[in-house]
Amino acid sequence: MPHNDPPKLDMKNWKSFIDQYGVLTDSLWLLGERDDSGAHGELHHGGFIPQLPRQALLRFTKPYDTVIDCFSGYGTTLIECRRWGRHGLGVELDKEIFETGQRRIEQEPNNYDVKTLVVQGDSVSFNFREKLQEAGLENAALAVLHPPYHDIIKYGDGVDNLCNAPSLEMFLEKYGSVVENVGGALKPEGYLELVIGDKYGKGEWIPLGFHLMKETLEKGFRLKSICVKNIENTMAKRNRINLWKYRALKSGFYFFKHEYIMFFQRKT
Repeated sequence: MPHNDPPKLDMKNWKSFIDQYGVLTDSLWLLGERDDSGAHGELHHGGFIPQLPRQALLRFTKPYDTVIDCFSGYGTTLIECRRWGRHGLGVELDKEIFETGQRRIEQEPNNYDVKTLVVQGDSVSFNFREKLQEAGLENAALAVLHPPYHDIIKYGDGVDNLCNAPSLEMFLEKYGSVVENVGGALKPEGYLELVIGDKYGKGEWIPLGFHLMKETLEKGFRLKSICVKNIENTMAKRNRINLWKYRALKSGFYFFKHEYIMFFQRKT
């Protein structure tokens, strides 16, 4: 990574920018494999794919803007913030995951001398604005939300963790509280990126993506885009494709190969 200014989208030279950095402009994202360079090399089941926050950083922020990750997990978004010269604030509820994320972030060089803050806390009630002010940072240009897909993967045993919500209704309510909370720390017309997939339960497809889209719209955001992403070589799919095909044929469903990346903008 060069030590000059961080990359910035310039509409006068937009074509060279998107070609150089691989910025996507259509709604179908076919990604070959997960970026495992640098601090991203340590893999964790259920971890965030770096290309997803990267696309949002390069499209919707400028150098030294602030980015908030409400479910910072293993630190992927904040690693990307260091890599591309954006300040970052991440909040993670689970202590063990928080500590892993903190360690991974510190492994990434900070060539642009940005502020990278990660806090153990609950994004439902965490005071984002106060923390930004303490750090001397402005309200964020972008919030990234990659919540648990309800109860598909366990991210700890805490009762406040969204993966342990006792019902879909409670899961949606808690997610909505996070959106409302972080919205107060976004700039007017700031962006929110939601990465979410759907799930099955009791033989029925449960459209988590559309449920969360509705919750986000009700919290003062407008929908800008819905993108669909597939990545072939994930940890969950590796060596299990035939098993998933068999299960799909036997049970009358289609197995998941996509996730949604939804982009919203805060209303003024």
